[in-house]
Amino acid sequence: MADGIFCAIPNTNTPTGYYNIERMLKSVISKGGIVKACQSCSQARGLIEMDLIEGIEIGTMSEYAIWIVECDKVMTF
Repeated sequence: MADGIFCAIPNTNTPTGYYNIERMLKSVISKGGIVKACQSCSQARGLIEMDLIEGIEIGTMSEYAIWIVECDKVMTF
């Protein structure tokens, strides 16, 4: 969500000493995790037509609301 949407862009250069978000997201996806990028945030930042990291989908607020209702763990952001 918000500027976090930029983490979904593939092939970004990570400065030495920083976490590589792309690698971490790919690890989550490869283990069956679902990663969605906020549709409204993507549109607001002009990223809606860009290719995202393979496996990341565009999600809606309705989908996020369902995730929260169905979640059995605390979710913060």
